[in-house]
Amino acid sequence: MTNAKNLHATRELTVVLEGYSYLECPRWHEGRLWVSDFYTNQVVATDGKGGTEVVANVPSQPSGLGFLPDGRALIVSMRDHRVLVRDASGALSEHADLTGVVTGMPNDMVVDQRGRAYVGNFGFDLMGGAPLRYTTLTRVDPDGSVTTVADDLGFPNGMVILPGGDVLVVAETFAGRLTAFDIGADGGLSNRRVWAQFGEVPQTEDVGEAVERLEVGPDGICLDAEGAIWVADALHNRVLRVREGGEVLEEIDAGTGVFACMLGGDDGRTLFMCAAPSFAEHERRPVREAQLLAARVDVPHAGLP
Repeated sequence: MTNAKNLHATRELTVVLEGYSYLECPRWHEGRLWVSDFYTNQVVATDGKGGTEVVANVPSQPSGLGFLPDGRALIVSMRDHRVLVRDASGALSEHADLTGVVTGMPNDMVVDQRGRAYVGNFGFDLMGGAPLRYTTLTRVDPDGSVTTVADDLGFPNGMVILPGGDVLVVAETFAGRLTAFDIGADGGLSNRRVWAQFGEVPQTEDVGEAVERLEVGPDGICLDAEGAIWVADALHNRVLRVREGGEVLEEIDAGTGVFACMLGGDDGRTLFMCAAPSFAEHERRPVREAQLLAARVDVPHAGLP
């Protein structure tokens, strides 16, 4: 990874929302940012100026968000291993059941222009202290059918689909890398390659050891119009702007943990960041310390989500 010491940006950070438990999976949609709050079981939408609306209550913990071509929202329901669909009235129903297909709680998700959802999962009981295990990526088709489309992924997390819709990039948090696939006409994934590698891949099943060794823990990601990816580094209180090959173009120190990011706003140049002091459930569930931060950047949003 290119040394980023001289790339620290002096960008003003503003607080958009505060008083939440643990915000994740931000998505800019029709003039508002949608974001999941894990431990209040809510999906919240904000205009970025202080106005908020609870758009869904998901008793089994919401995570990944996306939108079907007809505008309906898809929401990952983590603890019961489902993907829900929200209709125009706000009612939720089951879109797909991932039980028996995933080996850990489903998490982040990206939905392509055809309504196919690609869903990652933990692969192991992270919060319960289980050994680190690699896992799969799941595709949910518009009819709700479920297919495993990739395996051997080190905690597949945030994902983007490049303009044109034929390349998917997934953040592998515990492998410290971004991995790309070609998307076939049938939604299958092929031609796996490393898009960016941040240091050596930790060769350990101990989560604590892996955390110590990772140079970057890529969590949520988003794409800009120059083909660079903003990466929330879940382990080092920062977001990085990275080009293919791994060169770090910019680093923003948030002064607190950052676990997801999304470009939005009227001109696509507001970088929203989901921030909290840590990611451990036992620390986050009882308190309301999570914030949604924002900074103005130079290059606007592109691709999906």
